[in-house]
Amino acid sequence: MSMPASPRNRFERRRAETRQALVRAARKLLADSGDTSASIRTIAELADVGFGSFYNHFTGKPDLFDAAVADALEEFARAVDSHLYGVDDPAERLASGMRLSARMAGSHPEIMRILCHSELGRICAGRGLAPRARHDVEQGMTSGRFTVDDPMIALTALNGSLLALLQLWLYQPEADGDQAAGKMAEMLLHMLGLSADEARDLTRRPLPVAA
Repeated sequence: MSMPASPRNRFERRRAETRQALVRAARKLLADSGDTSASIRTIAELADVGFGSFYNHFTGKPDLFDAAVADALEEFARAVDSHLYGVDDPAERLASGMRLSARMAGSHPEIMRILCHSELGRICAGRGLAPRARHDVEQGMTSGRFTVDDPMIALTALNGSLLALLQLWLYQPEADGDQAAGKMAEMLLHMLGLSADEARDLTRRPLPVAA
């Protein structure tokens, strides 16, 4: 995936820094409580930017919080991608992605809390996990690896299962996250059309190491 071009001059750099400061502030609010009722002035103060600069970047708070979730999802997806480089089987990619999500609770706790406090619609939309999962599902359907006939239903089930897994991590920290993620991945692969034995085998393989 191509990355945005770097700002070319001081004005563009400052503009990009201001926008990112606002996104970071929104990410903190979402991670702390999921509360989006903070005023724009409060958000600007948390970001340490001028109140008037907010509307140079966002049309309103919903636009900002959508951007904050998208930013977190993209960071999360890149971290997962670093482990899946070279893994071509869509079934293994989906299973490993689900299992890696449980592991990332310790290494990316802010992102995990943001996703836990976010609506399913935000997780399913935009950048980050959604387009990658869609690609894997569609590739699996085209190759005959998956037998489902409605990619949107499959994606909704995948995203809802991920959200449920993260909720388990947040509200039941004593639970075995690796075991829960493996069981959920096994169930999802079976739902997508793999045999019970193959689904079990795929979810018990060693996880791929980051490239």
